[in-house]
Amino acid sequence: MMAALPLPAHGTRDHTLDACFLGPYGENDALLEKLLVEFLRDHVYWRRNFHPEDPPAIATAAAHHPDYLAFESRMRRELHLLSAALKKSVPFHSPRYVGHMVSDLLLPGLAAQMLTLPYNPNNVSEDAAPVTVDMEVQVGLQLARMLGYPHDPALPACAFGHLTSGGTVANYQALRLALALKAFPVALRAAGIPELDLPTDDWAAFNLAAADTIALQERWQAWLAAQTQGERKRWHQRVEAERIEHRGLADFFAVHPTLRVPLVLAPVTAHYSWSKGMKLLGLGSHQLRLVPTRGMRMDPQALDATLAACARERQPVLMCVAVLGSTEYGTIDPVDAVLAARKGVRTQGLDFSVHVDAAWGGYLATLFRHQDGRLRTRTEVAADYVHFPTPEVHAAFAALGDTDSVTVDPHKLGYLPYGAGAFICRDHRAMTLLAERADYVFHGSTPGDYLTRYRSLGQFVPEGSKSGAAAAAVYVTHKVLPLDYRHFGRLPMATVRAAEIFTACAQRFALEVADVMHVLLPFVPDSNLVCLAMNPRGNREVAGANAWLRALHDTLRCDPSQPLQMKEFFGSVTSLRPDMLGPAEMQRILDALDLEPDSLAGDGDDDRLVILRHTLMNPFLIDHENGISYIERYFEFLQRKVRASALTARAATG
Repeated sequence: MMAALPLPAHGTRDHTLDACFLGPYGENDALLEKLLVEFLRDHVYWRRNFHPEDPPAIATAAAHHPDYLAFESRMRRELHLLSAALKKSVPFHSPRYVGHMVSDLLLPGLAAQMLTLPYNPNNVSEDAAPVTVDMEVQVGLQLARMLGYPHDPALPACAFGHLTSGGTVANYQALRLALALKAFPVALRAAGIPELDLPTDDWAAFNLAAADTIALQERWQAWLAAQTQGERKRWHQRVEAERIEHRGLADFFAVHPTLRVPLVLAPVTAHYSWSKGMKLLGLGSHQLRLVPTRGMRMDPQALDATLAACARERQPVLMCVAVLGSTEYGTIDPVDAVLAARKGVRTQGLDFSVHVDAAWGGYLATLFRHQDGRLRTRTEVAADYVHFPTPEVHAAFAALGDTDSVTVDPHKLGYLPYGAGAFICRDHRAMTLLAERADYVFHGSTPGDYLTRYRSLGQFVPEGSKSGAAAAAVYVTHKVLPLDYRHFGRLPMATVRAAEIFTACAQRFALEVADVMHVLLPFVPDSNLVCLAMNPRGNREVAGANAWLRALHDTLRCDPSQPLQMKEFFGSVTSLRPDMLGPAEMQRILDALDLEPDSLAGDGDDDRLVILRHTLMNPFLIDHENGISYIERYFEFLQRKVRASALTARAATG
């Protein structure tokens, strides 16, 4: 096991993080340059040593030819123009950026991706990526271990994960797998397979637990293998013809009239990718039912009531989604309560998959894992913080290992380049139901060995091409910073501590400007994303509060027409709506801000309250080396804006 440095105490600098990033000031430029030059030369030597007897295809003199020089000139011009244009980009690397879910990139991942790009591996199969396809399979196992899933490939029920372009595609993969699992037992019944101990009716078949479906699938494969070659082919074709993937949704439910199209349940805080996924799969966004929240976290009582109604009405449920770190508020759904709700409703004959959308909060799980993979107790975790984690948050992370699948985005809290989402399922044997064959890519029968089977990743994933460079970036990062609290966990530790400091500063700021501004933390943050609601004193209208905050946001958002240095800080906004919060919570927030509830029913955007949203990803928000707190500077900036606005308002009213 890798030896770990001691964790930094409160108020001290973590020098391990100093080597992790290029840095807000480009402090590690020499390190990155040295790595890139070293491995570019190494790549060139690899090319030259492939068949050194082959002569160079590009002559040395070519560099002096007018056409060559003209091409080089055009290329240099366009690259210089690109470089100049990119200077208008958002400075994600800076501690002055507290906006969306993006920050500086980890050097191990950045260097690994740049190192791998010239090799251009396509992880669809081992033929196109003999090295990086293994890395992607290992990444799935690394993430499975972080989540508490079985991660030993020698185990029959080992987990499996793969990378995607982002959380949207990972969520789509979760829907695909859940539907395949749910419909497969129905297809077996329709095909009339003997001797398999099948459910007695379509409703029971459609509501088998995932583990029971996988066991049934294994019995089917064993029975099929015992048949003669001709019979094996005939029965296989017969079952395939009955599967929902072959029939399509309309035909499948037409031939099974006692079944209804299943619902997907998700909290109202769920990402819009779930609506996209429902449309892509053909289920339709109408089948996506949004469950009310309590404090922006899924309300277990509302979920229980929804499931009870589904059981009474024999309305199937495909999946229930719990959000582990909502993208707008950073709140953590009670994953344990969702699992308990499923257990309770199983007695009424209703079953479904439980998926966790941890695109944002997935890497926070490193805070809850010992180096040997064991779950840390809440007392052990809490020793590193002031308030984090609440008992509810710890219970949610402790329950991850009992869910069916998870979405995690390495390109968010994994600090890796975009194009790196991930899907992980608890039991890899379910993936057989998604297998697609293409003879020109995949050869021979499906191998039984786990690591060999998934060298043909393209059979199981939505994409037909996928970046091996992205897989290398994630794999190397996880090897340099293993996914436990003493290694990778140092990053989210710094940001959660920053969020606690930010929360304390926000509460102090609210008191300091109370004479001119109502300021409210609408709900206590669960992680490293903190929202702030504001309303000028004397204003009672939501429209007025929104107009003031949007004007403030104009000073916090990127404006390509102005020099970047004109901006002091960068932030983002989101909104609170009654349909998301519920009447009581919305009333509480409006009362605290002295806003008239009736003014919320306006036209356009005035049916919601606009609030500031702060994503605290940058580990250098507190610069202990130079005695700088960018959080305190941010609130000093806000106070100047608030005071200036109050003076302007007084002058306007005489």
